[in-house]
Amino acid sequence: ITMSLQVILPVIKETVFDWRAGWRMILALLLVEAGLLLFIIHHVSYTEIDWKAYMDEVEGAINGTYDYVQLKGDTGPLVAESNLHITERMFTNRIVIQQPPYLLAIISLTAFRIHSIFVLRLFNDPVAMLIFYTACVFFTLHRWTIGCMFFSFAVAIKMNVLLFAPGLLVLLVLHRGVFGAVVRIILCGIIQLVLAAPFLFTNPIGYVTRAFDLGRQFMYKWTVNWRLVPESIFLDRRFHIALLLLHLTLLFALVWKWTRNIDKAKLGKYKLDPASILFVLFSSNLMGIVTARSLHYQFYVWYYHSIAWILWISRLPTGIRILLLIGIEIAWNTYPSTPESSIVLHICHVFLVWAVFSTKLPVVLKDKET
Repeated sequence: ITMSLQVILPVIKETVFDWRAGWRMILALLLVEAGLLLFIIHHVSYTEIDWKAYMDEVEGAINGTYDYVQLKGDTGPLVAESNLHITERMFTNRIVIQQPPYLLAIISLTAFRIHSIFVLRLFNDPVAMLIFYTACVFFTLHRWTIGCMFFSFAVAIKMNVLLFAPGLLVLLVLHRGVFGAVVRIILCGIIQLVLAAPFLFTNPIGYVTRAFDLGRQFMYKWTVNWRLVPESIFLDRRFHIALLLLHLTLLFALVWKWTRNIDKAKLGKYKLDPASILFVLFSSNLMGIVTARSLHYQFYVWYYHSIAWILWISRLPTGIRILLLIGIEIAWNTYPSTPESSIVLHICHVFLVWAVFSTKLPVVLKDKET
């Protein structure tokens, strides 16, 4: 028994703490997740929230109604861009680069709300994020064209993916220069036009105004992050403008942090390491999350899988990291939300923003010619 423990314990330690043995943790978690998802599917009741509305809208398109203004469901008119409503129950891939494998276990096994959203609610948010994370894989391999194609497909499913766009623009300019960035932006636009073609040919104005209605009001009863303010303030346009200005300020500060040492003459010749690429993308998205006019429960998937990653590359002590994960999870699992749960969420978000601005990433911007 002693000899067996001497063999097994080092293997367990390596599996839990050494990122180079991360494949063992991934395999174990796949098996655990498979069993857990089967249990949830068979023993936890499905909750209908928006699925019937989705199917009403899809049925209209199948029956030949391509005027976006005429597409409606139980919850009102269709307001999302043309997308692929996929009913498969799927769980997103996790991207963790040179981080301890136990972080994967934390991400997988502590996600009560995330399991609910992925398996029981049938929202399109998880599908969009799955495709975006696929784009991330190509970005970390410096396959920018195919990565941008997947990025555009993700945007076609859920427009929240555009929160990653500022970071992606910086990465494209650094790696491919201004011209290369413009070419790939045009490619993304072409994909959007192709996917939306039936609706654009029928009623282009109706499609653009309805699908990209950035000014639509959210319902106060569903907000997770702003229950601490009265509904009158929550619906006030001045409040929305203030949040937008804060969002832009944080983005400009981030871009300055990322590019202050850049030689403009070498744009298109830099090559960031994979961790820096993910950091830029996840940080860009986080700035949009923390300044959002409202966060609904399904929006948790927009940044859940990047929270632990951002914390573990930060300078925060491990104890604080764990407390922040617990605080965020509690806030997102409090239903209905309360002023206290919203305050907890904002406090955790402030720590996350501090973690982003205090980290040393991107570590080194390497000139591809050197």
